[in-house]
Amino acid sequence: MLIAIVGPTAVGKSDLAVEIALALGGEVINADSMQLYRGMDIGTAKLTLTERRGVPHHLLDVWDVTTTASVAEYQALAAGVIDDIEARGRVPVLVGGSGLYIRAALGDLEFPGTDDGIRARLESELAADGPVGLYQRLQTADPVAAAAILPSNGRRIVRALEVIELSGRPFSATLPGYDSGRPAVQIGLGIDRPELDRRIEARVDRMWAAGFESEVRALAAVGLRAGRTASRALGYQQELRALDGEWSPQQAREETARATRRFARRQESWFRRDPRITWLASGDDLTARALALLT
Repeated sequence: MLIAIVGPTAVGKSDLAVEIALALGGEVINADSMQLYRGMDIGTAKLTLTERRGVPHHLLDVWDVTTTASVAEYQALAAGVIDDIEARGRVPVLVGGSGLYIRAALGDLEFPGTDDGIRARLESELAADGPVGLYQRLQTADPVAAAAILPSNGRRIVRALEVIELSGRPFSATLPGYDSGRPAVQIGLGIDRPELDRRIEARVDRMWAAGFESEVRALAAVGLRAGRTASRALGYQQELRALDGEWSPQQAREETARATRRFARRQESWFRRDPRITWLASGDDLTARALALLT
């Protein structure tokens, strides 16, 4: 049995995944795109070794911050880990809020081809003018894809526009239906919006209290600014601007919370479209309610 725990940020997915793994003899597989990066710990709310409670966790700390993320590479890594866990008679528990990575791990995605000329032209435009104009173009061409991509994520915007131009179809149309891939029990965690916003604010406060500024400084020293994916991660891009003197520390915190709230709404919108997901309200007896779906 393959289990996936999904939903917006700050809703409690990681803790539930540990509880389920402990109850069922499982191992956790990360499907948060930014937790794949080494050293990006505080800002991604990566569980500490103590918080993992002895449960093996896979696909954390895979890439250097200078590496450009690749969903195709992640898909291959996840497939190998799932097969290995199942071969040992254990239960794979997939957890994360990155919708494409979840679908990739479930075997739902087939990756369209590339065109070096189109990609180079779009990347040149991105470098010259930033992501705003490209994002507006994507909103017009494929609003469904635009809703799932952060307006600041130039790399993913370029990829979506490249596929649209190359295939003549919306990027979102390249995603298969919800009846393909590996069989899995998917549990979505939901929470009312005011409480989610409160949790996000509290998480951002904890980030800075835990030394997030020092974490970003250390990563900047090993190339974070050059990382096309990692440098745009929530919190990291805002703190880099503070370190560069563009924003005050308080502004970086406020912008991180604001961007995270927007991102959480995009995550929820993405996952709510998948009819295979059974939704549970975060709260009392969550573990027992989740296990009732699995046993």
